[in-house]
Amino acid sequence: MAMPLPNKIREAIITHKLNGEKEAEIAKWLCISKSSVTKTWALFKQQNSIDPKPHNKGRKPAFGQDVLDKIIAKIKEQPDSTLEELVEEFNLKISISALCRKLQRLNLNFKKRHYSPKNSNEKMFRNFVKNG
Repeated sequence: MAMPLPNKIREAIITHKLNGEKEAEIAKWLCISKSSVTKTWALFKQQNSIDPKPHNKGRKPAFGQDVLDKIIAKIKEQPDSTLEELVEEFNLKISISALCRKLQRLNLNFKKRHYSPKNSNEKMFRNFVKNG
């Protein structure tokens, strides 16, 4: 996607166009395409502003930041909750794997360690400990 024209060039286009200059001449003077001049002038007439159009393309997020904050608070409150429970509780319209990827991007992971001790006094690998 091409970058929008700088505001100085947009101002120059509008100034020349208001003075009655032709689009082809303006494009030649500013070393830009004629279509850029035409589009900038049409946008100015429509919005009465030199600002470029906002970029509204792309997929909309499945849920907003407020729901994400609630999910994070729930995870901190109850860290052993599953992704399925979170999807059901917050009535999310996304798959479990999508929620997993979203939380992984926030450095929140749900992977349980198979060999983690239940408490700090217990040894981690019992099979490797020699019997006395």
